[in-house]
Amino acid sequence: MSVAKTRGYFGIGVEGVSKSANVGALLRTAHAFGASFCFTLNAGFDARAARAADTSDTAGHVPLWRFESLEVMHLPDGCQLVGIEITDDAAELPSFRHPLNAAYILGPERSSLSPAVLAKCRHVVKIPTKFSLNLSVAGALVLYDRLIQTGRFADRPVMAGGGGDAPETSGHGHPRFRRNPPVWVKDGVKPVDGHET
Repeated sequence: MSVAKTRGYFGIGVEGVSKSANVGALLRTAHAFGASFCFTLNAGFDARAARAADTSDTAGHVPLWRFESLEVMHLPDGCQLVGIEITDDAAELPSFRHPLNAAYILGPERSSLSPAVLAKCRHVVKIPTKFSLNLSVAGALVLYDRLIQTGRFADRPVMAGGGGDAPETSGHGHPRFRRNPPVWVKDGVKPVDGHET
């Protein structure tokens, strides 16, 4: 099994969740997709019960922050908070461009993200479904969509079936200069325009 290389980083968390199994399933999914961190906000879940669904022991491998209130919640510099919620003005997931560095947050099972959290979100995204999904399923769909968008995969073929090989990871080659490379450049390196010094 190969792990896709993606750019940037992401974390995922929940606000006010009470069902420990949902938190555990979301943590396991986040771990599988390569989350840099996970977090809870004002959530009263039982970590021991969550482990029944989180068979990968995410908290042992990925930082897990438990914030008691929005006032004490801190994200890394440059990390954009993205709410996953069904609102009239939310962007639909298939047409959403994920931020390079993001923290996704989902609301409680029987309610929505609080107005205070929605006000802090840089973006709000909804999954175009007939009705709301299970919390851990919604989180998995968002993380899969991020992987598809930021990962390096082969293009889909026009006909049904799998694609070719994924593009190679870009790397650094020899330095290239338009004119007169400096003397420290090794012999044999030619400028882009083909002129030697």
